[in-house]
Amino acid sequence: MIETNRPAAAPADDEPDLLRDQFRQLLRYRRLIGAGIGIGLLGGVYLGISTADTYVATADVVLRAPTDDPFNPSLAPDKAINIGSERQVALSSSIANEAAKKLGVSASGFAALRSGLQVTNPPQTMVLRFTYTASSPKEAAKRANAMTEAYLLKRQESLDATRDKMVKGYKEQRDPIAKQLDELSKEIARMPAGAGRDAASSSKTDLQSEVGGYNTKITKLEALDMTPGRVTSAATAPPGADGPGILMSLALGAAVGLALGLLAAWVRLVFDPAPRSEGDVARALRAPVLGYLPRDRTGGGPLLAAGEADPRLAEEYRSVAFRLAYDSRFADRRRLLVVAPRGSSETAAAVAVNLAASFAETGKDVLLIEADLRTPVLASQLPTDAGGRPRWSQTPGGQKGGGRHSDSEWPDGRQLVVDAGESGSFDLIPGERARNVPRALTSPRATQLISEADSPNATVVVLAPPVLSYADALALVDRVDGVLVVCNPRGVHRTDLIRIRELISGAGGTVLGAVLHAPLPGEKRGRGKDKTPAPAPAAGSPAGGPKPPQPIPYEVAEPEQHIPGDGTDTVALRTVRMGRR
Repeated sequence: MIETNRPAAAPADDEPDLLRDQFRQLLRYRRLIGAGIGIGLLGGVYLGISTADTYVATADVVLRAPTDDPFNPSLAPDKAINIGSERQVALSSSIANEAAKKLGVSASGFAALRSGLQVTNPPQTMVLRFTYTASSPKEAAKRANAMTEAYLLKRQESLDATRDKMVKGYKEQRDPIAKQLDELSKEIARMPAGAGRDAASSSKTDLQSEVGGYNTKITKLEALDMTPGRVTSAATAPPGADGPGILMSLALGAAVGLALGLLAAWVRLVFDPAPRSEGDVARALRAPVLGYLPRDRTGGGPLLAAGEADPRLAEEYRSVAFRLAYDSRFADRRRLLVVAPRGSSETAAAVAVNLAASFAETGKDVLLIEADLRTPVLASQLPTDAGGRPRWSQTPGGQKGGGRHSDSEWPDGRQLVVDAGESGSFDLIPGERARNVPRALTSPRATQLISEADSPNATVVVLAPPVLSYADALALVDRVDGVLVVCNPRGVHRTDLIRIRELISGAGGTVLGAVLHAPLPGEKRGRGKDKTPAPAPAAGSPAGGPKPPQPIPYEVAEPEQHIPGDGTDTVALRTVRMGRR
């Protein structure tokens, strides 16, 4: 026998498969990706429309520092000019005011005039690039040139003002000394020759030297070339709009939207509590995924899939049965418990019925036990005929088992034969509502019934209620050889699957595997709610005749009222309404 029940682990060197799996997981959130693309397209449309009438004109200005020898290689303009400060000056309101005067812009349009200008500095250059954005090409070029001229004019005025101020300062220092020199020259002319005249002449020489120094400085300042810079590229009317165009905008918007959608899908995937893949289910249950029921047939047809026109569903059930048959833990004793995590047991019932039919097709004597004593429905939904009673139904002395209305009324020995068509037939022990479900499931008669699998070539399949909603399945775990979990991976959390595995292991059982299915028709995505379907009408009751006796109604605990692990898992989860007895 081949051991199939082993922990699933991704191969260490299977990175391409892991990437493909992650990409497929992202594609599950098509709405998020579609919403991102839609937002990107809307942004692209807005960008294309808003920039359709936008024109940009550019003018370049090279700055230069004042110098008396422009061909001197030792001069470093970047040391004399702070290009960052000059850029801020070009964007200042004083430049905009000067340009507004030249353009004739009123005070109301001053803010718009200033907002259309951008000044940048290409790296490693002394160039200021004036970029102006306007609604017409001629206006953009005109305003860009006006801003450039206003900046050069203001810079020229600033340099001239600085030079004039320095010249004025030197003259103010020179004039008193020159006056003193004139007075000293007059005194020397009146003085007789001698030592006094010689001392006065020496002082005159010093004053003349000082006055000459000031004159040299003034002359040097007045000889400076104060050109602030030159326009290397005047602004011209642009031939077309600055925007990328509607087609390019849509393409850019779609690309950005796709990136946003994938990012949102990735974030949703990271925080999604549901299993993201079959590997997540296998790792949570520490058991393989034995099959995935086809989407288009899940929950849409009868319980038995053998007579369906589409053979995919029946073949999937046969595949699951084949994999179970080659599991050593099931092949030795052939007792299988089929359960759902929570919510509806409709798909779990279909899996149990079709696995029984698949085992019967291989020639085994199959007994299907409906241990769902809270909402039994198989007898009314399967083509059945009355069969013989099992051996254990006879009490010592030849008398039949207890009465129908005793506390331990199930199992009562009733056995039906289910016609599975080409697959053959198998026996069914239908479930019935019991007053005390835990006592009925743990009774010696139920134990004897499950032990039918000890017979040669016999297989027993037991269907139980959802394991996280009731403790019924846990009461049967130690009597079977393995548990098959049937779930919708998008309707159960990974923590639920881990808890199922822990509960089953704690009760002495083993999870043989899982069968996955798509959401049932009308079932919302996410964790399903426990809903107890109404009991099916008794078979053979006339349409207009008297109603058959109604079973004792029970109140089912709502799922939000049940806290797993709070100690209520093994106590009665239903209470009898005494007033309706």
